[in-house]
Amino acid sequence: MNTYSIDPCFASWRTAARRLLSARIDPQDILWYDGSGTPPLFSGDLDGLPPGEAPRIPRAFFPLAEMVACHRDPLRWSLLYQTAYRMTIGGKSRLLDQAADPLVRTLNQRAKAVSRDRHKMKAFVRFRKMGELDSGREQFSAWFEPEHHIVELTAPFFAKRFASFDWSIMTPDRCAHWNGRELRFTDGVPASEAPTEDALEEFWKTYYSSIFNPARLKLNAMQSEMPKKYWKNLPEAELINDLVKQAQARTHGMISRPPTVKTPRPPSGS
Repeated sequence: MNTYSIDPCFASWRTAARRLLSARIDPQDILWYDGSGTPPLFSGDLDGLPPGEAPRIPRAFFPLAEMVACHRDPLRWSLLYQTAYRMTIGGKSRLLDQAADPLVRTLNQRAKAVSRDRHKMKAFVRFRKMGELDSGREQFSAWFEPEHHIVELTAPFFAKRFASFDWSIMTPDRCAHWNGRELRFTDGVPASEAPTEDALEEFWKTYYSSIFNPARLKLNAMQSEMPKKYWKNLPEAELINDLVKQAQARTHGMISRPPTVKTPRPPSGS
């Protein structure tokens, strides 16, 4: 059994996997090392593998594999190679259609977890204003703690949505930076470098209070969609407990308030 070293990203794994598949290397003969954990004493040499034509991997594999590659499971590279091997050398080109297959089920679970984490990042990143450049472009920064390695996959969403100002999203694993022209990525940083509150914080709290509808409050559903672990980075979170306590009284007030009678508009031309 040989250990093959890759960078912790899908592109690096894909390059190595194609080389290993072309040499018909069985998944049971491979260990993967992506820089996390203890380095291997001996590493396999991809260039030393016997030459061969890389088998064609079905296109449907790649979107799923890119998501799974972002999962924090240390076995994800092995799971992906097992799948690619079965789909090519194993002759199971439509393996992903077999939802009950244990390997396929595991991949789908990993991809679903990554998808949920990306949704949370899009929903709960809160930018804080840090300053302004001489060019007039405003600078913002945000702190987020993802469950999986989703920063590089999700950052283009923010580049498209917030293209008009410069920003950084910092996480413990990876940081993303946008300057109005291109995305750049750097190593992760500790939580001590997270931005503090800014002048926009009070405006955001006012907005959140104004849209909070006590009559539609479902606490369990709210906490399912907005888990408490994210609250520490959300300026509106400190309002939630008071708003929840006031919800019953506010709802009663809304119900007991007399209906508003609209005065009909006179017909045009009268």
